[in-house]
Amino acid sequence: MPPPAQPTLLVVDDTPASLGVVCDTLRREGVRVLLAESGAAAREVLARTLPDLVLLDVMMPGEDGFALCAALRAHPAWREIPIIFLTSIDVAEQKVRAFAAGAVDYVTKPVHVPELVARVQVQLALRAARRALETKNHELEAEVAVRLDAEEQLAASLDRAVLVLDRAGTLLFGTRPAHGLIAKYFPAGRPAALAAAGKFPAPAGQGTLIVRRFSEAGRDDTVMLVFEEEHAPPGPAALIALGLTVRQAEVAYWVAQGKSNGETAIILGTSPRTIDKHMERIFIRLGVENRSSLIVTAGERLRPARG
Repeated sequence: MPPPAQPTLLVVDDTPASLGVVCDTLRREGVRVLLAESGAAAREVLARTLPDLVLLDVMMPGEDGFALCAALRAHPAWREIPIIFLTSIDVAEQKVRAFAAGAVDYVTKPVHVPELVARVQVQLALRAARRALETKNHELEAEVAVRLDAEEQLAASLDRAVLVLDRAGTLLFGTRPAHGLIAKYFPAGRPAALAAAGKFPAPAGQGTLIVRRFSEAGRDDTVMLVFEEEHAPPGPAALIALGLTVRQAEVAYWVAQGKSNGETAIILGTSPRTIDKHMERIFIRLGVENRSSLIVTAGERLRPARG
């Protein structure tokens, strides 16, 4: 049940009149005060309204405050409600028992009204702050979930090899797979001829790069190139089976192709320092000690399958 906007205090005392001044003071300060003279009456109130704080007398006929506190702590909907104990017994053992039972505070009778009002206000403020924090956490969790979903969708769309060029052939946007294919098929850099559709054989080894060109009808200010590769040997995805992440597989692939860390950084659009860090983790994951061992291990996975 949603909590009321107005802070609510439930006073459980077999002689509630003794707290009349406290209740009147809190009402004047905007606190909704509910009264119950026994544990049974308190349960009836709790079944209808979830208070922000319970002011609970320890010494009551029948079910005492400790028993009622235990019942509240055992109830899923009531266990988080803070409780301030009221008692006329001012002994250390009683205070220890109250806090052990789950009380957030302990006040002895006869009460000093300004002190009790201040303690109640502090607990109400803490309760409001906790609820605000819970609400914010829920909002952040929802926002994170939405962002993760958006990132997954973006990642799914960016696993295609796509370039976007302007009228002059200047690169406006390119996905990582596209840059990887350019580095593979055009080691000297992207040629002007790549802006047109066609087929481009690999300079060494197997594979053909197929370039498809798309543009909006009646406009030539931008053009999209979609790359597809056929008859190509295994690529970075083949190294994921070794226990590498997608990014680590990309790094290991280009290292296995003989690229330096600096060249790999340029291909993958990151810094050499980042590649160094990836290499450290790749060595650990593959159980190898150096670059040569990595190239051998990766090369076994990248070897073209025999027909």
